[in-house]
Amino acid sequence: MLLAGALGLAAAFSAAQTPPASDTPAAPTVRDTPDQVEIPGAADKPAPPDAAKRSAGDVDVALVLPLDAAPYARAADAVRAGFLAAAEAAGSRLKIRVFPHGNDEVLTAFEAARASGATVIVGPLVRDDVRTVASMSLELPMTLALNQLDDVTDAPPTFYSFALGVESDGRTIARRMRADNAQNIAVISADTLLMNRLAVAFTAEWTQGGGAVPDMHGFVATPEALIALRREIVKKRPDAALLALDGGSATQIKPYLGSTRAYASGLMFERDSPATLRDLDGLIIVEIPWLVVPQAPQFANLPRKEFASVALTRLYALGLDAFRVAQALRDGTSERLSFEGATGQITLGDGRSFQRDGLLAVFRAGQLVPLDGAR
Repeated sequence: MLLAGALGLAAAFSAAQTPPASDTPAAPTVRDTPDQVEIPGAADKPAPPDAAKRSAGDVDVALVLPLDAAPYARAADAVRAGFLAAAEAAGSRLKIRVFPHGNDEVLTAFEAARASGATVIVGPLVRDDVRTVASMSLELPMTLALNQLDDVTDAPPTFYSFALGVESDGRTIARRMRADNAQNIAVISADTLLMNRLAVAFTAEWTQGGGAVPDMHGFVATPEALIALRREIVKKRPDAALLALDGGSATQIKPYLGSTRAYASGLMFERDSPATLRDLDGLIIVEIPWLVVPQAPQFANLPRKEFASVALTRLYALGLDAFRVAQALRDGTSERLSFEGATGQITLGDGRSFQRDGLLAVFRAGQLVPLDGAR
């Protein structure tokens, strides 16, 4: 799957191919050419002290997104809508300009963003584009990539990342298993790049914390293979299991796990039928708070938009949080940044990477609810 491979979120990017619902988020007007975005209501806010020093053409934040690349356009548009919605809700006076690009045009878009005088660039979104920009040794302003960079050693010192990736979910699950005093762990994984990344991140966090190497099992969706896996689970009696699987595969395998407590990344899951959701009862997943606790106080002033898929909703939430991170980079407060965002608890971690810790939730009677009660 092209989108899954590039961005690292299988569910998010398969859904990005689906036309959005008719009530796709209304954001401040943005054309598909670089243009400045005026945030409604900003004129009513007092100007910042340094406003007089800035010319009318100055750009504060440049959004560089693959809006003209067919495989990624819907994903990019959801991120853009979230970013601009957060700016509007905050009454921001920041001058935001959008630089769309097509396939293989990210460097051209970045050059245009630099030429605009932007103090912060947000993008790229696609994983391969992040690698391209980071490897060019460009002189960049503060830059917030919206995907993971595996190695920051060659990236400019102003290059940061903020990703909606499965790796953070794997680490969250490992920490929760440790807190619950689990000892023997099973990992059941499909043989795909995305699922392997989840399993590897989980295993690294688990073993670095002193846990024994988990029992690894490949997922094969045949009755014979599932029965054989059931025998292994009964024999070894793991305290918990990580399912590095999508929602459909998790539904298939869960009956074979017996009473073993099972965990998964919600980023792999789409909207399922009520009957399917009931089949997942007891499964614990890491999901974005925007979906699990929509009425949380921290979201009260943020516009809630409906999309045709949960995947695009997650990307909208990424845009919401990316605005706050970009604002902190511009203001020089990123080192002290910590907030409960739409995608999770956001903090600046090692390697100029903003960490996102999602919310643990559990399926109960076909509903997804916070694992540890209301938040």
